[in-house]
Order: sequence, then structure tokens, then C-alpha cells
Amino acid sequence: MKDISSLLHFFRDAGKLKTLVRAGWARKGVPAPESVAEHSFRMALMAMVLGDRQDLDTLKLVKMCLIHDLPEVIAGDITPHDGITPEEKHQREQAAMEMLTRDFSDGEAYLNLWQEYEAQQTLEAQLARQIDKLEMALQAAEYQQQYPDKDLSEFLDSAEATITHDDLRAMMEIVASSEF
Repeated sequence: MKDISSLLHFFRDAGKLKTLVRAGWARKGVPAPESVAEHSFRMALMAMVLGDRQDLDTLKLVKMCLIHDLPEVIAGDITPHDGITPEEKHQREQAAMEMLTRDFSDGEAYLNLWQEYEAQQTLEAQLARQIDKLEMALQAAEYQQQYPDKDLSEFLDSAEATITHDDLRAMMEIVASSEF
């Protein structure tokens, strides 16, 4: 019964991502910006479709997309504009992920999956990171159309600098074009 209760706490904590606003959009003054959960949902959908098109473990890819931002429940959505080093960000998120997964029997497997994403040493982890950037660029382009007075080019530039996968690169070129 303890494991069931711990799972319920984990689900409750993860549900907080539904109300955690993406900090980059808030910083840019986007009205009613998306939540972290909304970002993760579209990433998971993208991973499902793109993973099936590749010779990758699609289930692992989708799982990575669903948990990649989970530590933000505790650590917050830390952006490069917050003055926190990447090492400090990783330490905070590592501690948060350990706290979130410590009390249920499968928790270590999810912690390991998050660590794999962070280490960027597998093809699934690398594609998940690039999907993260493509989803951000797609959202930036959508917001840019809705709010033409906002300058969201930094998000597109960040994605363009990161994405190297052929299919994602082709999509990024469309998203970044004025035709999207």
C-alpha cells in the first residue's frame, strides 16, 4: 500500500507541471503562455511520430519527452537568463528528480531515464533534446503569429543552432521561414 500511496504523490507532484508556466514565454510577456505540461505533451506526440520513422526505441523516446522537465516541479523552469550555471541547474534538477522518484519501486528506472536524457549519450536522448528545441521553435512561431509585437527570434535562433537531425532540420527550416 505504501508504494501505491507513493505513486499517487508522484502523480500529484507531476500534475503541478500543468500550472507551471514556461518561464521564457512569461519573460517575453506572452499573454497566457503555455505550461510545462503542454510543452511536454506536444514533445511526446512528436516523439511518437518521429521515433516511429527512425530505427529508435520510440517508447523510450516518448518517456524521455514526458519526464525531461519533471524536475521543474521542484527546481522551477530555469532559463539561461536566470544567472544560474548549467552545472548548478543540473545539480538542482538532479536533486529534484531524486526526490520525486525515491519513494516508489519503479522510481529508479525513471531517474535513470532522466539521467540518460541529461547525459545525451544515446540516439534517443539526442533526438529528444532536438525535439525539445523544435517544439520550442514551433511554439515561438505560433506565438509570433498571434503576437507580432513580440520579438521571439531568440527562441528560433536557439533551436536552429541546436537541431542537426535531417527531418527535424527540414521542419525547422519551414518553421523559421515566413511561409509557416
